[in-house]
Amino acid sequence: MSALAEPKKWERYFWPLVATALFLAVWRYSVLWSHTRIFPSPYEVERGMVELIHQHVLWGDIIDSLRRVAIGFGAAVLLGVPIGLTLGWYPAADQVVNPAMQILRPISPIAWIPVAIILFGVGDDAAIFLIFLGAYFPIVVACINGVSNVPSMYRRAGRNFGLTPAQLLRKVIFPAALPQILIGLRIALGIAWLVVVAAEMIAVDSGLGYLIIDSRNSGKRYDLVVAAMLLIGIIGLILDLAFRRLERIKSVRWGFRNAS
Repeated sequence: MSALAEPKKWERYFWPLVATALFLAVWRYSVLWSHTRIFPSPYEVERGMVELIHQHVLWGDIIDSLRRVAIGFGAAVLLGVPIGLTLGWYPAADQVVNPAMQILRPISPIAWIPVAIILFGVGDDAAIFLIFLGAYFPIVVACINGVSNVPSMYRRAGRNFGLTPAQLLRKVIFPAALPQILIGLRIALGIAWLVVVAAEMIAVDSGLGYLIIDSRNSGKRYDLVVAAMLLIGIIGLILDLAFRRLERIKSVRWGFRNAS
């Protein structure tokens, strides 16, 4: 059976545009047929988004949300990657830490909101802490699994070439585990973007999450609510596409450069 042909270049853009147009058409006519006075039409959402832009608040909210995600996700990467690599490299240490991690990992970051407010008060620190929690555990688990799944023959080959344990981890194990680690980082970034919206509804007074709850409470502006929701989805898509491109570039080129 022959492999499926890859889509042509124009199809990569044409069909998503067709799907978007169909979605907008279904949305518009659903609002018309239901005669709803609450849920806005695409035109009303567009008008609300223009209003936000003219009020010079939209870009500030977007920047605040991205800044919190960058800090929380960055801290999770800086702490989670070394810890995950260490636990994957030393299975005995992983057996000691694993029970506590498996208890904490399923707890939703949203459940930590009261604790975050007690520890950090209402503000950026609480939101960043929640983002950190949401991203930390997927990163650690991805690093542990990535190191554990490296074939043992790689380790034996590295030892035969006289590599020290540190050199073996840096030049052989880490490059081999890098594709799986990058997948974990991508998942963690998506979770961080989800968590920031919920955290901003409670812990701060800016950002896209705050924009949603404030628009709902201030005159029930559901056009602004849906506009903020669409922006969250669009930015999330852009972040995911950017990370996927980085993943394709770095997983092979950077990893095997260090392995050589």
